[in-house]
Amino acid sequence: QVQLVESGGGLVQAGGSLRLSCAASGRTFSTYAMAWFRQAAGKEREFVAGVSSTGGSTIYAISVKGRFTISRDNAKNTVYLQMNSLKPEDTAIYYCAGRSGGGLYYTRSRYDYWGQGTQVTVSS
Repeated sequence: QVQLVESGGGLVQAGGSLRLSCAASGRTFSTYAMAWFRQAAGKEREFVAGVSSTGGSTIYAISVKGRFTISRDNAKNTVYLQMNSLKPEDTAIYYCAGRSGGGLYYTRSRYDYWGQGTQVTVSS
């Protein structure tokens, strides 16, 4: 069982930056593919970015590509989401997710473990 705890959310002006962190418990973190999803009020949860177990491969939603960067530090059991050039439409609760086994997926159902989320609000 893996427990995920997000941090780093907050209020930022449009054009600003935030870095989210997701700390994972357990000894098998380095074998998990990890991802960030987000859910805006009244909308479905959507994929943002994913990183392979080694950190060697990443995938992004088109809406954030070039602005957001996902990375991980397996020695610290932590995955990060660096968010630059933030826009009001990035406002959402951001969730960290993990999946055992290989492969990176855009689909929510492919992920086994979820954090509680952290709120990101971008003001115009």
